[in-house]
Amino acid sequence: MEQDAVTRVARVARVARADGRAAWRVTSYELVAAGLADPRLGLVPPGVPVDERASLFQDGAAHARLRRLVARAFTPRRIAELAPQVTALAEAHVATLVAAEGAVDLVDVLSTPLAVRTLGLLLGVDLAEHARFRGLVEDALRADPRDPAQQVEAARAWGALSAFTIELIAAAGEAPGEDLLAALVAVRDTDDGRLADGELVALVGALLAAGVITVRGGLAVAVIRLLDQDALAGLADRPAAAVEAMVDELVRRLGVEVFPRWAQEDLELGGVAIAAGDEVLLRIEAANHDPARFADPERLCPGRPSPHLGFGRGPHHCLGAALARLELTAALTALSRRAPGLRLAVPVEDVPWHRGEVDAGPLALPVICAPRS
Repeated sequence: MEQDAVTRVARVARVARADGRAAWRVTSYELVAAGLADPRLGLVPPGVPVDERASLFQDGAAHARLRRLVARAFTPRRIAELAPQVTALAEAHVATLVAAEGAVDLVDVLSTPLAVRTLGLLLGVDLAEHARFRGLVEDALRADPRDPAQQVEAARAWGALSAFTIELIAAAGEAPGEDLLAALVAVRDTDDGRLADGELVALVGALLAAGVITVRGGLAVAVIRLLDQDALAGLADRPAAAVEAMVDELVRRLGVEVFPRWAQEDLELGGVAIAAGDEVLLRIEAANHDPARFADPERLCPGRPSPHLGFGRGPHHCLGAALARLELTAALTALSRRAPGLRLAVPVEDVPWHRGEVDAGPLALPVICAPRS
């Protein structure tokens, strides 16, 4: 975590990162929203070349090209087609959770397998049959690349996940189908051109990480939030629009993405002069809890008039937002219906937690499904 280099809270503050380098931290809703949509704040420092392995984590025309290719998998029609299967998966995993005796790990039994199998549906690969994949995800989460003592292990874990991605791509090339993975391997779009090998590996790797790690932790955090405000029981009995509004409010409470941006030119943000090349940290979590925009921000209040930034904004808005909402809705509805008396098996402060720069969530979430006494 970066340490404040100032003693007062400011919407734009100079801070020192864990490695000692200086950056600007932006926390207000207004300025974070503006920064996310500002092309003068890029994901790459000015003058630094970006190779094909950067995947979607780049700017401008290169990013737009890759985004167009992947967006074909996240059309409203495709999400609607997946909905019955995702709902069935959620029901099945919740049934397993409820059938367990005593304390059971919700992350292990529900949130991880649901995220893995849903992504598998999208890609056209039965990831649930790849036991090694779950182990690679666990290793990647437990090794914090921000910790100097764990940087080597983090690099090894993410390298192993990249190797797994290469294997999936090779298999898709040998037996092409109509799924997303096969389509990306075979793309010959006249406007976008064929994906280079490095682009393809990076792109699929990003989908694996975002589609599993983010949903895995996000669902567990959503359960904690609902239990904390006694809002799980009865959720399934509400109209669909009310459930969607609750899920949207939960997403507001989840957003932690802080991919660093770099000023591509001199600019001003909130009255503060930012020089070209300066690093800027747009804190989505802080923006989504800005009391100037969200009254009583710690309280779950479905139907808030202000849109949140949980899925970002601008050119890097999350492509999988609709799919993530579908998974959360299906899982929470099933939990509310089948386990309305769900409760934590340990104090919330004892829950082991992963905190990354772009996501956060429990590594395990022990729960008890027995009815409340």
